[in-house]
Amino acid sequence: MDFSSNIVLENNRVRLRPLEIGDFEALKLVAFDADLWQYTLTRGDDAVSLAAYIRQALEAREQGLRYPFVIIDRETGHLAGCTSYYSEAEADQRISIGYTWVGRAFQRSGLNRACKHLLLSHAFGQLGHERVELETDARNHKSRTAMARMGATEEGTLRSHRITQGGFRRDTVIFSVLKSEWSELRQSVFHPFEYHG
Repeated sequence: MDFSSNIVLENNRVRLRPLEIGDFEALKLVAFDADLWQYTLTRGDDAVSLAAYIRQALEAREQGLRYPFVIIDRETGHLAGCTSYYSEAEADQRISIGYTWVGRAFQRSGLNRACKHLLLSHAFGQLGHERVELETDARNHKSRTAMARMGATEEGTLRSHRITQGGFRRDTVIFSVLKSEWSELRQSVFHPFEYHG
């Protein structure tokens, strides 16, 4: 994956473009909600932590570790949150999708699933990967349910896997989608976001 390239992905519901330092003002309108950050590794629910979140994401992109996007709701044109590619292993043809958060007003609207449609499609298509991984805090039942509903397979739990907020060692649940499963998923779970014509 070329971390210096300007990747813009779009379907009929959402547009993803690279996160920029100037997105702070628009993101703070949706980020300043403590509930959004309950199970994330870091927080972004005030000016200091959101600025740090953006800075860390951009530094990780420069280091080739993570490619952060802003999520733009095409119905309103508003920034709704962020998501990222990370942990790419080109030799093993695998990549992870994560660091995803969506403002409360945009939750349960299909926006997150539309984002996953774009990221999975790009990962299996242009990036040529065979496997996409998604992980979440084992305590985050909302996220786990969403991943299962979109057709990802729960593979197991990594115990005491990552240090999260306040020094807590979380268990991480790993999900995956394989390229061999993508054709069926895009015609079923992700059908509303496919362009036809």
